[in-house]
Amino acid sequence: MARKYFGTDGIRGKANKGKLSAELAMRVGMAAGLQFQKAGERSRVLIGKDTRLSGYLIESALTSGFLSVGMDVLLVGPMPTPAVAMLTRSMRADVGVMISASHNPYEDNGIKLFGPDGFKLSDDNERQIEAYIDADLGMHLADSERLGRAKRVEGVQARYVEFAKRTLLRPLDLGGLRVVIDCANGAGYRVAPEALWELGAEVIAIGDEPDGFNINRECGSTAPDLLCRKVREVRADIGIALDGDADRVLIVDEKGQIVDGDQLMAVIAQSWNDDGRLARPGIVATVMSNLGLERFLDGIGLHMARTPVGDRYVLEHMREHGYNLGGEQSGHIILSDFVTTGDGLVSALQLLDVVIRRQKPVSELAHCFEKVPQLLRNVKVSDAAPLERSKVKAIISKGTALLGKNGRLIIRPSGTEPVIRVMAEGDDPVLVEQVVGDICSALQESEAA
Repeated sequence: MARKYFGTDGIRGKANKGKLSAELAMRVGMAAGLQFQKAGERSRVLIGKDTRLSGYLIESALTSGFLSVGMDVLLVGPMPTPAVAMLTRSMRADVGVMISASHNPYEDNGIKLFGPDGFKLSDDNERQIEAYIDADLGMHLADSERLGRAKRVEGVQARYVEFAKRTLLRPLDLGGLRVVIDCANGAGYRVAPEALWELGAEVIAIGDEPDGFNINRECGSTAPDLLCRKVREVRADIGIALDGDADRVLIVDEKGQIVDGDQLMAVIAQSWNDDGRLARPGIVATVMSNLGLERFLDGIGLHMARTPVGDRYVLEHMREHGYNLGGEQSGHIILSDFVTTGDGLVSALQLLDVVIRRQKPVSELAHCFEKVPQLLRNVKVSDAAPLERSKVKAIISKGTALLGKNGRLIIRPSGTEPVIRVMAEGDDPVLVEQVVGDICSALQESEAA
């Protein structure tokens, strides 16, 4: 059954005047508080956020909701999503909250919830919270003497920096390495440059001056051109691009070429396989990962399991089947030996470890395979109804047949935006272009009808 508030990555929408109002945020706080309270004990929630202006509004509303049902609130301010997950577990909070819309523009915001184990909530937990949100919450308000208390927690940035450094299983000295880090004017703007500097690198930070409005604006992992130019300009050894909440990363090599999540997973998988660190002989990726990655892994004796798009599905498969490496082409990399969600900084450190050990430039290490031509286009729609129309189905069937066994076709409604994503890949780029173009045209015509 479709959920009313939660999407593939928490609750997300336009802040204040859109879906994500202060009232909804307060009700989410009350509902999540009721869901995770411990009977007869003081319970507490840890709340972090990225750098959007609306973060103040939503943080205050959530705090009010939690306090009103008797939960204490720990406020940690701007912190990466993986840091909030780690701190929730480390500080024995009963629930964690990250206020962020990830790579979306500043007008949007979102609420991501973590259980006491630092993992994102299950579908069942989200459904139960939704039931509370729409219920009469007045009957659950705490008595006056049971109201919660809120306080700001200092020193958590240093705590996360130290955690990230300790995910390296061997001492790492980045001395002599020039690193450009693009923080997307987001949640990692303090901790990511600090961690790299403490490891000895010469750090040039960009996208590190958030003003509430410029998060992800022409910077970060969704707009890496700025980083590519900066790497070439300062002759850096590597560029690292985070997104707004720093749970994803893209790399730029010393030549200014982009290394996406698929290539990064290939490097880490090969390194961990050589070191005997893979829990299983393979990784978990999504249906969007390039066929070239699958062929590369097969060539070194590793399997690639595929899941629906969304790091939560990758993680669910990893946990169920015992994998410790997985991720998405977009740069969500999950290293479950250390983290419970994607972590851009920790993933970048794994690549830097390989660079230092092998004493080779990033351009030689991080382009492990030739990508199969892949094309992704988004078609704006009001809903997913066009996918059910006979003409669209016929065009999709034709495209699937044309690509055959040497290609793939993935069509899916976005979980965060009003678009249908059409992706095709195959060894013939002209055919890929034709198939995607035909399907997009059919969807547009169906939407206009």
